[in-house]
Amino acid sequence: MYYKYVVIVIALAIIGLGCRFIFANDSILKEWGLESIDSTGVLGRRLGAIYLGLSVLLFLSLTNMSKEQTIVIGVSAISGFLAISGILDVWAGRVNTGVIRSIVAELFLCLVLLSTFFIKR
Repeated sequence: MYYKYVVIVIALAIIGLGCRFIFANDSILKEWGLESIDSTGVLGRRLGAIYLGLSVLLFLSLTNMSKEQTIVIGVSAISGFLAISGILDVWAGRVNTGVIRSIVAELFLCLVLLSTFFIKR
């Protein structure tokens, strides 16, 4: 029971941290004594996407799913959040189209992992 409470608190804290990196990374950089530029903003948002995916993984660890299913969905969530972050940065004009290779790779990883639920052996 102790594990459940610790995971919930940590997952909620990670969601908060991820949202802060996504929506307020300038304030984090200022706290760290760093200058906020476009590249640090993009990397901060991508780090926030990873944090959100980790929170999904932590919450899934509380379910009755197998370890394999939990890992597949958690890593798929991380890849999916990274792809969404990349798409939004391209759409907003913060990065050039060179990031599309990363977006395609992240979407591919996400879809291939999720396909393991549907492909029968």
